[in-house]
Amino acid sequence: MKQILSVVVLMTGMVFTLCAQPPKGMGNSDPDAKKILDAVSAKFKSFKTVQSKFSLKIENSSNKLLGSKAGTVFMKGTKYRINVTGQDIFCDGSNVWTVDKAAKEITISKLDPSNNTITPQKLFTNFYDRDFLYKLNSDAKGVQEIELTPIDKTKPFHKVVVYINKASQTITSTKVFEKAGNRYTYTVSGMNTKSAIADATFVFDQKNYPGMEVVDLR
Repeated sequence: MKQILSVVVLMTGMVFTLCAQPPKGMGNSDPDAKKILDAVSAKFKSFKTVQSKFSLKIENSSNKLLGSKAGTVFMKGTKYRINVTGQDIFCDGSNVWTVDKAAKEITISKLDPSNNTITPQKLFTNFYDRDFLYKLNSDAKGVQEIELTPIDKTKPFHKVVVYINKASQTITSTKVFEKAGNRYTYTVSGMNTKSAIADATFVFDQKNYPGMEVVDLR
């Protein structure tokens, strides 16, 4: 599970859980921002397959680069595959295989779509509805900027800014501001929603990872 969460953090710069509706007194979200986010979610749900490159840049409060990663994600229905520096994840819709190349370890876990497990598909849909208050900061030059504030104040981040391509209604970049001062910028590029993706893409084959320890958590 630790490896799975680390890649989720890598892809989004944030970890959130599905919680109850905002308690009274927390304020209301901007209806204009909600309209935009709902359109982004609906657009993503219309895609049968998604293949995209992504990158993560980590900076401190002084804008010093602390690290960067790059990878590719494939999605089809409830299936997904993530290839990123040092780590591969395969999900066939039922089970999840996480390969940690540095540790030479493969972790197998059960995918339970009914619980709070975060998947790439959830990150592009209605994650914002219950976890954040949000407002539209700007709408100019074809880019819409929406700021999200977590309802749960115990989260390690205090703000998330999402940048949306107005024409395509897709998220192009997400910037997460940690309370400790670090900033995580996740950028999507080359999103392909037209090409067919074979089911074999999501099938884990242990022969491709010889000599690794297997930890089965199912």
